[in-house]
Amino acid sequence: MKWTERDVADQRGRVAVVTGANTGLGFETARVLAERGASVVLAVRDAEKGKRAAARMTGDVTVLALDLTSLDSVRAAAAELRDRHRRIDLLINNAGVMYTPKLTTPDGFELQFGTNHLGHFALTGLLLDLLLPVPGSRVVTVSSTGHRIRAAIHFDDLQWERSYSRVGAYGQSKLANLMFTYELQRRLAAHGNTVAVAAHPGMSNTELARNSPAIVRAPLTWLAPVITQKSSMGALPTLRAATDPAVLGGQYYGPGGRNEIKGHPRLVTSSPASYDVEVQRRLWAVSEELTGVAFPV
Repeated sequence: MKWTERDVADQRGRVAVVTGANTGLGFETARVLAERGASVVLAVRDAEKGKRAAARMTGDVTVLALDLTSLDSVRAAAAELRDRHRRIDLLINNAGVMYTPKLTTPDGFELQFGTNHLGHFALTGLLLDLLLPVPGSRVVTVSSTGHRIRAAIHFDDLQWERSYSRVGAYGQSKLANLMFTYELQRRLAAHGNTVAVAAHPGMSNTELARNSPAIVRAPLTWLAPVITQKSSMGALPTLRAATDPAVLGGQYYGPGGRNEIKGHPRLVTSSPASYDVEVQRRLWAVSEELTGVAFPV
């Protein structure tokens, strides 16, 4: 069976928060959830772009300012969400940056690690108590096949201060997304209602690769119609992870085609390194220390 957006069940009565939802995969994810009746919050860095995106969607869609590079912004966004909603059914950690030049966040974190992992780690921790009482609630975190490429958790230099690799830093952040999901699921298991799931879009034609080195970016531009799929297809693994009743906590969904590059979503496996429980737990402890956010599980 080829799972498509038509397989997303009725979402009426559910509240979904989608980060980075003004464009690309996040937009398509939010669009489908709103069309199925969910109350969708577009959590975006640029509120004006968020409003323009919301205007292109059908349903109950609101915009929330969220800059994942700033822990102050993450805390402010979480506080505003708590004022707006008494419950959250779906938290979809979708936003991300890729292959950026060496930059740091206002809190001093390497940009890719700070945005892709630490920002979402903090947001999830600050909102989790709104999901825990809700039957069927899920935290879905979007990783990447990049978690296999030059990827490791460099505890001796998490912020890449000694040397910097765009590809290595991205790989670390995406590996961290998976390790966060697996460790979160282990902690959630005793609570019963909420599960943590991961997904990846394969190679999708989005703005994410705009920071790639020129030598890589040019061929990608030429070959994009052949080697990538539309954002609407790339969003399907996330949507399946978020809505398929058969999904179990700790699972990972990606495209079903060759090498998980394109295709309809199916259950996939991540790299052997991502399943290292000792590293998962160490990363969790370091992430709590760096963000100052302690989870209620």
